[in-house]
Amino acid sequence: MSIALRERGVRAVVLDIEGTTTPIAFVHDVLFPYARAHLGNYLNHPGHSGVVSEIESTLRAERAGDLARGEQPPPLIEPYACWLMDRDRKSPALKTLQGQIWEQGYRRGDLHGEVFDDVAPAIRRWHDAGLDVAIYSSGSALAQQLLFGSTPGGDLTPLLRAFFDTGVGAKGSSESYARIAAALGHAPGEILFVSDVAKELEAARDAGLQVLLSIRPGNPVQPDAARFEAVRDFAAIAA
Repeated sequence: MSIALRERGVRAVVLDIEGTTTPIAFVHDVLFPYARAHLGNYLNHPGHSGVVSEIESTLRAERAGDLARGEQPPPLIEPYACWLMDRDRKSPALKTLQGQIWEQGYRRGDLHGEVFDDVAPAIRRWHDAGLDVAIYSSGSALAQQLLFGSTPGGDLTPLLRAFFDTGVGAKGSSESYARIAAALGHAPGEILFVSDVAKELEAARDAGLQVLLSIRPGNPVQPDAARFEAVRDFAAIAA
């Protein structure tokens, strides 16, 4: 199967990360454990007090919401951050904290971005054809830039027009994709969104975007997957 983007009127490609450009195992078995292992040192470092203070303020408000819903979250800040990690909560404050920790890891050489072999050639191919390529992930924009800046295929960030995180809204909300379309300056129907999560694809399609379901090794089977056109290799997506 070959997918010709120009023939479909696509002028921009927006990519999810986990399970789409990057193996789920890298996120769950490398990035998440690294953030947890270095959390205490980061929080207690005097040079991080300003950033930590801002994060703590946001986490305090989030924790208050948990309490109001009858949950029993642990105290701030490290125990609560770990509690959120255990639940894979898409907390903007937590994602900011993780991004800061990962930045240190990338700078030290402890971490290197990982993408599937077909990703870098595809991004270069689309970029060279004049298409805008962007990323949309629940991870912070900083974390996205760090990952794509250190892949085995080189620094891909100059080829990426934008990095969107949950600052534009939740990935399961159609309004988020409308905001992305506005930010990119394209009509929704001119944008292709690729993700491994059916709920996200449904929200993007509701906003008028074209969508593809990413099928990668290790990805969980999605409900109603048959409702979406699927792609297993970006080599099949021609400009």
